[in-house]
Formats: sequence, structure tokens, C-alpha cells
Amino acid sequence: MSTPYLRLSGIRKDYGSFTALNDVALDIAQGEFVCFLGPSGCGKTTLLRIIAGLEVQSAGRIELGGRDISRLPPAERDYGIVFQSYALFPNLSVADNVAYGLVNRRAGKAQVTARVAELLALVGLPGSQARFPAQLSGGQQQRIALARALACAPSLLLLDEPLSALDAIVRVKLRGEIRSLQRKLGVTTVMVTHDQEEAFAVADRIVVMNHGGIEQVGTAIQIYREPATLFVADFVGRINALTATLEAGGLRLGTQVFRCEHESLSGHAAGRELRVYLRPEDVLARPIPDGDSNVFEAQIDAIEFMGPYCLVRVHGESLGSAKLTVYLSLNYLAEAQLQVGSRLKLRLMAERMRVFS
Repeated sequence: MSTPYLRLSGIRKDYGSFTALNDVALDIAQGEFVCFLGPSGCGKTTLLRIIAGLEVQSAGRIELGGRDISRLPPAERDYGIVFQSYALFPNLSVADNVAYGLVNRRAGKAQVTARVAELLALVGLPGSQARFPAQLSGGQQQRIALARALACAPSLLLLDEPLSALDAIVRVKLRGEIRSLQRKLGVTTVMVTHDQEEAFAVADRIVVMNHGGIEQVGTAIQIYREPATLFVADFVGRINALTATLEAGGLRLGTQVFRCEHESLSGHAAGRELRVYLRPEDVLARPIPDGDSNVFEAQIDAIEFMGPYCLVRVHGESLGSAKLTVYLSLNYLAEAQLQVGSRLKLRLMAERMRVFS
């Protein structure tokens, strides 16, 4: 990564005897879009508010563009912020809401008028200057909040769960627009979200947080395919968690020993009990090669319709007491005439069986 534009070093936040953040360190490059992802109470919003100066860290240093802003008030930090609740002024018109920061900086009237028009066109609401927040939908209000945050051309954009109050269709559309706008402007952006799909869709990198610390930082594919910790494996995406015993030929789940070719298996001693993680898409119904030691027979316990594919839950003697969730296409289920109670052959992908102690 190039020289970081935003650098967090040793950030800690204490509330009395409770530590909300503990020794958080993170570098973010200029123009990067980073998402803080984690469950409620993990510290992601607290960290964003500390970056904004809305909370004061108990310890640690924040640098923006090489400048120490650790103790500066919010007004002296070069950022724009968008909140979950829009936070628009209901008694001000759209134009006045967007212009708020520019007016406070004593920009000229002509400059303000031109900038407001430019921003409203940028967020897809040209000509809406005279309207009021109450006359706008939730998605439109959030566009106005975004325009207001960008009005003073900040070098850092902070988004605190900006889409969580919107309905699903609007949320998907607006997240695409935010990502497109961010790329166009090249503004360094940090977004807090608990929505994994949202983080996967927009982020250059994802910071997975838990209990006030960072569990893993990486691209969506890295986080999904190569979880660094048990928490990340459990938290991100749908997963099959199995208990196996390491033997000379591989991993014993039940009556069968399965081959594992993932690098995480190295260094473990034979006879040790291990946790094996496997995504549903890494259990294949076809092709089924002859003589593959990872092929086993299973019985279908349940089928959950998900549109073009189904979540299929299976069990088999080869797996012991474990049950697997598998993605099977609707077409395949119809072709093979599979239903609850049917038996079929499946194969565990040896290279995708992630192992933890």
C-alpha cells in the first residue's frame, strides 16, 4: 500500500472500567473506500466518531495527510459526514441544507448557488433547491445529506450506516450510486456498516471488528475466502463448521477420512481435534469424479427456496453427527428429481477446507 492518508495508531477508548476500543491500528490510502464491519457493540461507530472528533480517544494518535489531528475539534478536521438518520435541518430548504457548511465558511453567494446546483446534479436531484426535507423520500433525503457532506470538498468522507434506514431496493440502488460517486471524486471514504453484502459491494478493503479490536483487514474476497480467525469465519457469510480429527490420510469427520489440501492444515499434529470450515458452494453435486476420496453419500433433510438456487441441508454417515448446508441450483434439483429424503452424492473441495485449532 502507498503512504497512508489516514493513519490510526494505538487507539483506545475507555468508558470507566469498560474498554470500547483497544489498541486499534489502521492505515488507509488516499482515495480508498474502507468499510468497518462487525456486530453491534464491536466499536466500529465509536472508532468513526473518534476519527471525526465527536468522541475523544483515551489514548492513541490520528494522522490525516501527515497532520496530527488527534486533539483537534471537529471543525478543524477536513471531513464530511453522513449519518444514518439523515440529520437534515427540517426548517431549511434543500438548497440551504446543502449550503450550510459553505455559508459558515463565508463563501460568496454566487459561489454557493453554483456549488449547490452542481452537487444536486451530482447526487441525482437537480432542480430540488426549493423543496424541504419533509417533501422528500428517505433515499432523496440521504442524497441531500451526502451532497451537504461533500459541499466543502472534504478530503475525507465518513459514512455512519447511511443506508440502514432505507428499504432494501432503495438501499441497493443508493449504495451503487455512492460507490460510483466516490470513484468519480476520488475522496477517501470510511463507512460503518453491519451489512456484509453492503460492505462486499462497495469497499476496496473491509475492516472486520469484534470486541473493540480488529480481527482482519482485507478485500472482500480475502475476508470471505481466507478468514484469519474463528470469529471472521463464523461472522462473514454462510459457513459449515465441522469438527474433525487429523489422521495420516486427512480429516476424519465420521466414518470417512477426507483429503484436505488447504495450507491451514500444515503444522497440526496427527490425532488432534480441529475445526473445519467450508462454504456451502464448496460442496459440489457435480461433477463427481470416480475414486475421489472426498465423495460421499448424503440424504436431504430440508430444502429452502432462494430463487435460482436452494439451500439444501444434508446429513450422512460419512460426516458423523455433522450436517451440511449446500447450494444447489433449482435446475439441478428438478433435473435430478431431488426432494426431502432423496439421497445424492456430494464432494467436499479439498482446497477449500479451512482448518483452525
